Amino acid sequence: MTQNATAVTIRTARDRRAFVAPLVTTLITLPLGLVALFFAGISPMACDSCDGEVAHRFDDSFATAFTVLQVGLAVALVLVVTAWALPWQRRHATKRVLVAALAPTAVALAWVLFHGMVDWP
Repeated sequence: MTQNATAVTIRTARDRRAFVAPLVTTLITLPLGLVALFFAGISPMACDSCDGEVAHRFDDSFATAFTVLQVGLAVALVLVVTAWALPWQRRHATKRVLVAALAPTAVALAWVLFHGMVDWP
């Protein structure tokens, strides 16, 4: 076997630790996303005593921000599935770790966007 053939064989060999990054991101991203969704779901209680123009501004901004949060959580879910779906070969290890790291980052970014978009009373 030549050196080039050996390098190709190593890159296409099955990675025995390929499950680690998807597993870690799943264990972090899913609970984080559920907590974000829970707190976003109960946040309309912040304006229970609001009326008039303040309530209108809050409701309008909340509807848009909640949609943004849902899209961000969907993106995070797609990233988790992608981390699991990448072929378990050594050449995809860097991509798998990058995608796995982006999933909880997407949840955090979605939460920051949600919190910033709502016109809190």
